[in-house]
Amino acid sequence: MTVEVRIYSAAGCHLCDVAKDLLERERERYRFELVEVDITGDPELEAAYREQIPVVFVAGRKAFKYTVDPAELHRRLTAAV
Repeated sequence: MTVEVRIYSAAGCHLCDVAKDLLERERERYRFELVEVDITGDPELEAAYREQIPVVFVAGRKAFKYTVDPAELHRRLTAAV
């Protein structure tokens, strides 16, 4: 079973770039499906996430905003399996 990790982000967001880089590195170790969602131009997503991006969901549950903690990501991935 593959766990989905979904990141809501936007172009030009430095914190988003840092979070995506970390998730890409961790994906090599923990084998999860990474889904990137660009909120730019989507009024509903902008309203929901703009002030918190990057926002990361693990297995459908909101796990992080602004930054991703690798140890907590591992814990959540393990719990989701």
